[in-house]
Amino acid sequence: MKIAVASGKGGVGKSMVASALAMLFAKERGIVAVDCDVDAPDLGIWLGMGNLGKGEKISTSEKAVIDYDKCIKCGKCAQVCRFGAMSFDGKPELLPYLCEGCGACEAFCPVGAIHQEDVKNGEIITKKTRYGFPLVTGLLYPGETGSGKVVTELKQRAEKFEHDLMILDSAAGIGCPVIASLNGVDYAVLVTEPTPSGFSDLQRVLEIVNHFKVPYGVVINKWDINKGMSKEIEKWAGEKMLGKLPFDKKVFVSVSELRPIMETDSAVVPEMRGLFKRLGDRL
Repeated sequence: MKIAVASGKGGVGKSMVASALAMLFAKERGIVAVDCDVDAPDLGIWLGMGNLGKGEKISTSEKAVIDYDKCIKCGKCAQVCRFGAMSFDGKPELLPYLCEGCGACEAFCPVGAIHQEDVKNGEIITKKTRYGFPLVTGLLYPGETGSGKVVTELKQRAEKFEHDLMILDSAAGIGCPVIASLNGVDYAVLVTEPTPSGFSDLQRVLEIVNHFKVPYGVVINKWDINKGMSKEIEKWAGEKMLGKLPFDKKVFVSVSELRPIMETDSAVVPEMRGLFKRLGDRL
């Protein structure tokens, strides 16, 4: 079974919830945790692991390469590149940080002077946590593309570990890494906060969840900073409500000290245990 923790908006407590659920589930069954936020992975921090070190370089994207011996300097490649990655001033020149590897320049080159080559666009780091389960983390290199494909590769690597349950900590937003995270999961835990942007982005990510026909539950984090909006979200969610977590400054202290929230006396802890029980009942 795969459970994804998603949010839409960033900074609502998604990784905190994912780390807590991973620790709680690990006491009952074999799990593997996957940090799918390949632009800014932080699940390891919430699990008290700090710097994870270097990982295995991977290639999930391509970039164009020009063979100037064949090039006839027609400029067709620059005309068809919708990303502006091919400039032309007498001869074509690739701007690598704009290239998406779509292959249009290769397809339209009349003399076959352009081809696509794999690039090392990221890395995968696998570490065993002190709670007995592995953490699989991906990192997309700055300026590179293919975040969704890196997430797909992460999920495939995680499948190689013996497990009953996979916890996926999705990225914020509704882009490629989020789509790749939610594709094929069995349940989604959607975390929000009682703010207009938090509620709006929750509804946006729900469109992806519904597209994949994934059952879901809603969690309101820091519910007591805006009780009126929390009540509005709770009414909107109805039977999909999983739980509410209070605002507690001890959360910020614990993460800065690399202490998982479930090992503290934060007011979040008992509410998280209740959320975990309700989630277990639904699963």
